[in-house]
Amino acid sequence: MIGLPKSTEFNRRIPKQKFYENLSISPTLKHIFVEQIKGIWWRNKIAATTINLAAGEMVTEIEIFEICLSAPQLSEAILRQIDREIPYHILFLLEYERRYQAWIAYKETVTTSTNTFRVDKYYHTDWMKETDLPLKLDGLNIDQVYENFVRQIAGKAFSDKSETLKESIARDSRKRELQKQIVTLQAKVYKEKQFNKQIQLNAELKRMKKELEELL
Repeated sequence: MIGLPKSTEFNRRIPKQKFYENLSISPTLKHIFVEQIKGIWWRNKIAATTINLAAGEMVTEIEIFEICLSAPQLSEAILRQIDREIPYHILFLLEYERRYQAWIAYKETVTTSTNTFRVDKYYHTDWMKETDLPLKLDGLNIDQVYENFVRQIAGKAFSDKSETLKESIARDSRKRELQKQIVTLQAKVYKEKQFNKQIQLNAELKRMKKELEELL
């Protein structure tokens, strides 16, 4: 898929039951697996053994999973469950009526010896034709290919390549946190009756907005 070399093709169907039958998951999550997903295919494996790229220091393989949906939405909790169960980095391609979304998480290695990962925020594209997905195999090693997939899917938010991927993730997380705090603080200013307190809140609001402007 997505124009990857034939040497990376795997095309193996994964029974969705594998992700919930022997695991301790909530009935709600199991229901989502059953109702929202038609099928899961392991389409490609990007690794030093399948393509002419050097192995990465942090990313050893990137798996391409196609998830065919019954409706044009899927709970993010499902992707997290799959990401936790598979000790490799995953690019998800969600399919509904021949339209696609690409999803990827910033998945950071916590312990190399045990293949333990921390799954951070997910980024995704809009729905579009497979050929229009902004995905290009770019990099000299698997680390770089993974980083570029994240940047391609995140779009303009990660366009500054002078930052490391981790720095871009941290900046984006702080930006989103500030945006939420500003909305909450603006509501407090509106409700506050004491003039002195309003001055204090407005000063803090001004500081937050300035920090947000610097991050944009």
